[in-house]
Amino acid sequence: MRIFFLNLTLFFMSFFLNAQSEPQDYLSSDFHKDRRDNVKSMMPENSMAVFFSNPIRNRANDVSYHYHQDPNFYYLTGLKEPNSVLLLFSESQSKNNSNYDEIIFVQFRDSVRERWDGKRLGVKGVKSKLGFEKVYTADKFKEISPEFTQFNNVLFFDFKNDVRDNKSNNEDLYSLIQQFKNMSNYPINFDPEREKFYDIISLAPEENSANVAQVLKSNFKYRNVIKKDVLLNEFQSTADKSKLIEIKKRISIKSAETNLDGIALTEIMRQLREVKTKEELVLMKKASKISAIGQVEVMKAMNPNLSEMEIQGIHEFVYKKYNVEYEGYPSIVGGGHNGCILHYTENTKLNVGNDLVLMDLGAEYHGYTADVTRTIPANGVFSKEQKIIYDIVYDAQEAGINASVIGAGFRAPHLAAVKVIAKRLIEIGLIKNENEVRKYFPHGTSHYVGLDVHDPGTTGPFKANSIITVEPGIYIPKNSECDSKWWGIAVRIEDTVLITSNGPLNLSSDAPRKSEDIERLMKKKSPLDSFVLPKI
Repeated sequence: MRIFFLNLTLFFMSFFLNAQSEPQDYLSSDFHKDRRDNVKSMMPENSMAVFFSNPIRNRANDVSYHYHQDPNFYYLTGLKEPNSVLLLFSESQSKNNSNYDEIIFVQFRDSVRERWDGKRLGVKGVKSKLGFEKVYTADKFKEISPEFTQFNNVLFFDFKNDVRDNKSNNEDLYSLIQQFKNMSNYPINFDPEREKFYDIISLAPEENSANVAQVLKSNFKYRNVIKKDVLLNEFQSTADKSKLIEIKKRISIKSAETNLDGIALTEIMRQLREVKTKEELVLMKKASKISAIGQVEVMKAMNPNLSEMEIQGIHEFVYKKYNVEYEGYPSIVGGGHNGCILHYTENTKLNVGNDLVLMDLGAEYHGYTADVTRTIPANGVFSKEQKIIYDIVYDAQEAGINASVIGAGFRAPHLAAVKVIAKRLIEIGLIKNENEVRKYFPHGTSHYVGLDVHDPGTTGPFKANSIITVEPGIYIPKNSECDSKWWGIAVRIEDTVLITSNGPLNLSSDAPRKSEDIERLMKKKSPLDSFVLPKI
């Protein structure tokens, strides 16, 4: 009996230790199920949606990049493995006395491959851990999937033609995509944008044809698909009403040739992912706080002899100390003129000297990324010119954050920031009028952030629990048309901001933003001050 209880105790200890060996704060299976149910409710009647996992990306020769799941696929499933397909149905389907409205196809268990590449969940694991009922291995995709032709619409994201064919694996993503194309009668020259225009024209009443033609005409110079397609080009350039109706009939015939829709899912996912749930907010707050702590530790460790790459390393070391899986995007560390390059990622400058250092980095925690930028003086003190430009950007960001309220237009933070920067740059003589502001402030101020650093959203009026960035900047490259004392100054301040019913909440506020607060923090000692490696 004692042996029995001893064994029982050891079993539960082992179970507990194994349970604690991995993070316990991933999104729940209930979250993913709720997201799938939302997609189904937003789909057109009698439609099917098809989601593919991300491809495995080749780095060089036989080495792949660390696998990163497609954000939409992860959002709906929680699955982090490749070579998988998710099917969702707007109405319940019936087959062999079984009803279902979703199916997922996943990799099969393979002890040999798992020894090399890591454990797979397999059918049982996906059922037990991710909460799916209808789960099959990927080799059953063609056999189990319903006839695509029975649906009014088959929704999917069109392919980017960047998937390699693994000749040794008939269930890889390439094979799954080819099966999908065969089953859906995927046209060789399929263009989702063209099909969308075809649908708009086909569904519009004949008496509105002239109005639709005007809409196409206004989009003509921005949409290559209108220029290239004979029917669309003819439709938008015709003024004769009877000719318009005749072209409309020809377009309707073309439109009916396929039930594939490569646009609708984009709109559905934009609406869903724009507003974060409580579970998502927990992860976003953590990612933002970790990113801010990285900025704080770099401020304490900064000195003119550091290289851009060392600075990047300190940020990313902090991330790893908090068990962050990835950076949300390539880390940007630009000293001096390098900061004027908006997406500078080489980070190869060997010492930052007495320049400003622009640091745009974000921790991606369990799929959710922050986006935080600070600009600090490498020697710990802003020069007169550096401080003038820095304080302008700070005031612009304050105005942008204050404008980030429920109901405000998506461009409200940008308009507020531009107003401050234009006025102040005129005052110090860098520009003559507001129209010149883009010379030194050449980008927008806000984007959504979440599973993607540039997360999808509707760009409509702000809603509660949306998360955006507010990131004004001023960049004065060498040889700019101004006094040379300003050359090489680049400042961007960026924070992750949550829209709430009580006003904007800065999720990355742990990293100081005021110039005097930054200088004060930079006087503090860093744990890395005594970290010295041998010369090689």
